[in-house]
Amino acid sequence: MIPAYTGAQVRAAEQPLLDAGAGPGLMRRAAHGLARHTAELLRRERGRVYGTRAAALVGTGNNGGDALFAMAFLTRRGVACTAVLLGEKAHDAGLAAFRRAGGRVVDGRPGNNAGAQPREDEDTDDGGTDDGSPRWRAAVAALAGADVVIDAVLGTGARGGIELPLLPNGALVVACDLPSGVDADTGNAADSALEADLTVTFGALKTGLAVGRGHLLAGRVEVVDIGLGPHLGDPDLYVIERSDVARLLPRPARDAHKYSRGVLGLVAGCDRYPGAAVLSATAAVNAGLGMLRTVALGRAAELLAHAVPEAVPAEDTDVRVQAWAVGPGIGDDAGQLAAAKRAIASGLPCVVDASALRRFEPSDGRGNIVLTPHAGELQDLLTRAGLDVEAGDIAADPVRWARRAASTYSSVVLLKGPATVCAAPDGYTVVCNAGGPELATAGSGDVLTGIIGKFLATGNQLGDTRSLVQVAATAAAVHGLTVHTIGSAATPQSARALAERVSAAVDTVGN
Repeated sequence: MIPAYTGAQVRAAEQPLLDAGAGPGLMRRAAHGLARHTAELLRRERGRVYGTRAAALVGTGNNGGDALFAMAFLTRRGVACTAVLLGEKAHDAGLAAFRRAGGRVVDGRPGNNAGAQPREDEDTDDGGTDDGSPRWRAAVAALAGADVVIDAVLGTGARGGIELPLLPNGALVVACDLPSGVDADTGNAADSALEADLTVTFGALKTGLAVGRGHLLAGRVEVVDIGLGPHLGDPDLYVIERSDVARLLPRPARDAHKYSRGVLGLVAGCDRYPGAAVLSATAAVNAGLGMLRTVALGRAAELLAHAVPEAVPAEDTDVRVQAWAVGPGIGDDAGQLAAAKRAIASGLPCVVDASALRRFEPSDGRGNIVLTPHAGELQDLLTRAGLDVEAGDIAADPVRWARRAASTYSSVVLLKGPATVCAAPDGYTVVCNAGGPELATAGSGDVLTGIIGKFLATGNQLGDTRSLVQVAATAAAVHGLTVHTIGSAATPQSARALAERVSAAVDTVGN
């Protein structure tokens, strides 16, 4: 798993090295990595490095210095480079190195700067003031025709956004350390934050690049090692990788039988929402479950009998199973809600979803339960526990609120969203970034519940809440990888297609 750290942790790790005078070396390693990855992007997307054009939006801090040194490297490789200065000052050594390499400098500060005197190599435009600033227009002009724009305005210590000039259509965007306006600790982002094709981050992966809008804005992320390892300490969280999924995926023994492959009880569906039961059941069976016992009523039971013939009907929750999955499609049906409550109280591992979450109380929680809310459902859980929180707060800091709910309900919380956050009561957190907007379709959560239920029923990796977090994150990754077994698509896939392709996703990861 990839460890991720908050911006505060990274800055603390840098401090002893800065105190020892290693700052210039850190910056040059960061700049070299930024230049190398930018050149690789140009070669891949433009077919060449030499003869391309690059521009950098340069802020006042070390982030701007990283970009200036990187642009100096790129200039020496035949890239026509322009640095657009957006602050009252620039990193002195970086700016000097860039000028020595032959780079062009443009003063792009917004506002009325007509009285300022540019240096000989600093371009301005005195031909108009679209926003009251000739230099702002000069910045826009300097960006025109750029093949790649490096965003190096705000760094890990910044909060909020900044006004940025309009980028040319078709330009590649590389974020230096993180997109300007993204909070390195939470993933919250200012409205002005640029969406990057590539983020080159230094020292360690930042939490804000793995969750929230930061994850969506970062594009592909490359981590450049600058030597902070001995000073970083314990990660803030981990990001699960495909290799981790292959390692954690429950595998049947050679002498397996249906009981050793897991027996799952499923409380799902009602007359009003019968399809949810089919989706969860299909996903559980296709994930490799040994036996499925279903507690379903009316139309849901009839539909299950036809659509999932492997499912064995159960009259009630008084059956022998190894884990429970409860909630999908039970709506307000009193009988199904009562059955879900009994399953939760059984003491067996249990995944709780959908309507069952609305009846879940803090006293129901225990270490072998997984709650699977989206942001709105998490808001409801926290509000019922006496916490004043809005859905917008959760979106702005999903890790914090998933951890708060896990602690409050003494259960593992899997918070669904653009990045899936799996948190234990002690704060241990694993993030899954598999899948994408293709999963944003009705019934997709029912599919995930079935996969989690199967993994809980296997039961051989549930030693503590941390291992349960890993199991939940593994299930989320398999859920996300089902999209890739269907084929590329720009629109959401149907939940039925996802459920039917779970076995292909398991096989793909396992092989």
